[in-house]
Amino acid sequence: MDIKGENSENVLKDEIITALGTVYDPEIPVSIWELGLVYNIDIDEKFNVLITMTLTTPNCPEAETIPDRVAEAVSKCKDVADVRVEIVWEPTWTQDNMSEAARLELGFF
Repeated sequence: MDIKGENSENVLKDEIITALGTVYDPEIPVSIWELGLVYNIDIDEKFNVLITMTLTTPNCPEAETIPDRVAEAVSKCKDVADVRVEIVWEPTWTQDNMSEAARLELGFF
């Protein structure tokens, strides 16, 4: 059954967030979602998804692989058509972007 309507977009967004929670920066034992690296999730009427995100630093050694892993994880969500990942550097990522769970995991409290 295909999802339709505004409420189903919220369901799909929740599934995408769950998928993003499976993608980790190999140097940090916390998901990119909990780190606050994902700035926006856009879903169009054809269920194409645009993920706007950043990295902890422009010199991140995983800069080339993380977007591919994000696209792969999100593309596994039911009803997602196409996935595009856009890396942006503004606003600059800071530790304030992290969830409480991420701060606890990394000992920032």
